[in-house]
Amino acid sequence: MRLASVAQEFGASNMFGLSTMTENYRPRVRYVIGPDGSPLTVADLPPRDTKRWVIRRKAEVVAAVRGGLISLEEACERYTLTVDEFLSWQRSIDKHGLPGLRATRIQEYRGS
Repeated sequence: MRLASVAQEFGASNMFGLSTMTENYRPRVRYVIGPDGSPLTVADLPPRDTKRWVIRRKAEVVAAVRGGLISLEEACERYTLTVDEFLSWQRSIDKHGLPGLRATRIQEYRGS
């Protein structure tokens, strides 16, 4: 899925989330409410080098993007995710709640 079409789905003005001079500027929030109900800041997000994506970590990233703590593009770059992968997490939460994130991410095992 192209990032530009995803930006439209999220209502972003452009795929980088940058405002032009004629658009309203929306400042970044300091925290959002995390999946467990507690405040979630950028410092609380999973490490950039996360390899093991447990339910809680996926849900934190989705909450951060939905709440405006980080952009979709930042999340994908930070965690080396595809837009489709992130959107699948979001759809799973919407459809099945946190248990919907239990599905194991498809992994490629090379050279083993």
